[in-house]
Amino acid sequence: MKILFLDQSGKPGGAELCLLDIAKPYSDRCLVGLFADGSFKDLLQQNQIPVEVLTTGQIQVRKQSSLAQGLGSLGQLVPLIAKVVQKAHNYDIIYANTQKALVVGALASVFSRRPLIYHLHDILSSEHFSQTNRRIAVTSANRCASLVITNSLASKAAFIAAGGRPEITEVVYNGFDPKIYHSHESEVSQMRQQLGLDGQFVVGHFSRLAPWKGQHILIEALAQCPREVTVILVGDALFGEQDYVQELHNQVTALGLENRVKFLGFRSDIPLLMAACDLVAHTSTSPEPFGRVIVEAMLSARCVVAAKAGGAIELVEHGINGFLVTPGDPQELAQVMTTCLKEKENTAVIANHARATASQRFDVTNINQQIAQLLNKKFVIRNYLNYEL
Repeated sequence: MKILFLDQSGKPGGAELCLLDIAKPYSDRCLVGLFADGSFKDLLQQNQIPVEVLTTGQIQVRKQSSLAQGLGSLGQLVPLIAKVVQKAHNYDIIYANTQKALVVGALASVFSRRPLIYHLHDILSSEHFSQTNRRIAVTSANRCASLVITNSLASKAAFIAAGGRPEITEVVYNGFDPKIYHSHESEVSQMRQQLGLDGQFVVGHFSRLAPWKGQHILIEALAQCPREVTVILVGDALFGEQDYVQELHNQVTALGLENRVKFLGFRSDIPLLMAACDLVAHTSTSPEPFGRVIVEAMLSARCVVAAKAGGAIELVEHGINGFLVTPGDPQELAQVMTTCLKEKENTAVIANHARATASQRFDVTNINQQIAQLLNKKFVIRNYLNYEL
């Protein structure tokens, strides 16, 4: 089976990292078509996955775009759609990995007569998407997709609530290679020394810096914790969110936490940085569709405290493999952080249990097998129907 993957981003976010793992088994018979150039193209090439940037023009549509803004972008989409149609004739399936890729892939599917798969990595709610964008996504998927893969039950429920067809929707969680998240103690010790974290109880937060990711909640919680608790923020602003970064720095200064909060920016050594933490915090104020960082923390054998909403509820059993707290509640978060500091043995037991269960539940080999079975099923059914016709 030959697959044409489509993705709108040139930067390696969660959806793109998931696509990278899905595409690896098809590296000799696939092409990843990107709608923007960037470091994600380099990452695909490093993994010997064929990739091509299909357009250099930025698509002027955002998650909160109106109908008029959406219609205004049609002119720039026509050449892109034509190019995708041309490419699709050489492949058996079009696999759309993002919402803009879905729109382009849906139209290309009609003209090329190739089945469309849509991998939904978002919660289609009013908190993240305009009504127009939700309607376009659902209509495109309902009319053109043979299969919609969602990354959690929460994503599936939101898709169906927005009008999506349940009979074409399947849940497949993100896959991970557990070996990547095993770090040597000597490397961990060296990292803590480099960052000046020796003797500290380190709480890590791994995400782009954005208001809905809730870094301000963690900083407020930190102010209520003992002085040996330190926070590292791994990530930086995207999509014009620099004002929020300045607000975080101002908050740290106002609370007198300059020596207890470290802004590390974007980093590529995430597994080692996670291993250097004692606790990993997930503080999103809006429901997360999956929560990739939660699983990464588990695989790193680090305890995780997560906001009790969206996909996080499907990943974390409170007190068993992590902790859940009310989204946006710094006091409750501070209580868990302090408890983990005082009860380090129990925290370690929970972290080790999390690694054991996550290594089985989210193993990338098993996840890719699930996706392959779904693709083969849809491909065989489509071919059978075409033959009968």
